[in-house]
Amino acid sequence: MTVTVIYGTDSGSTKTIASRLAKKIDGKALDIKSAAPADLENCDLLILGSPTYGEGDLQCDWEDHLQTLKSANIADKKVALFGTGDQVNYPDSFADALGTLYDQVVEQGAVIVGFTATDGYTYKKSTAVRDGKFVGLVLDQDNQASMTNDRIASWISQLT
Repeated sequence: MTVTVIYGTDSGSTKTIASRLAKKIDGKALDIKSAAPADLENCDLLILGSPTYGEGDLQCDWEDHLQTLKSANIADKKVALFGTGDQVNYPDSFADALGTLYDQVVEQGAVIVGFTATDGYTYKKSTAVRDGKFVGLVLDQDNQASMTNDRIASWISQLT
């Protein structure tokens, strides 16, 4: 199975997670700034990752290069999502960037895999929650970094 992890990052935290995921799943990680539509199309599993900024905003590189995703033919492609957020300082928009990416890939006909439970998180609202689950892997490196390894391992076993 070929896996491509596409991410956006500012501080490097999401890049680090993307690289860890790619290594564990024997895939490749690419920054959205250097990705082409073919990178999103030519894999069996596409994993997209973004931190959430401000009041629920998609990371700026994703905003600047969203057309790369929009122009990719990902209809019927398996897509998994991951994101980083801060549930303590942004409880009303926790991991909202995942909700934005989710809406986009669903609109393009992708098959979403890798939903995760919301148990163990403390937040008020998140557009990344659909039908009572997160639309992907959500990591809070600021407040729950000690849970990251277990959450990644559990999520990867679900994807493979």
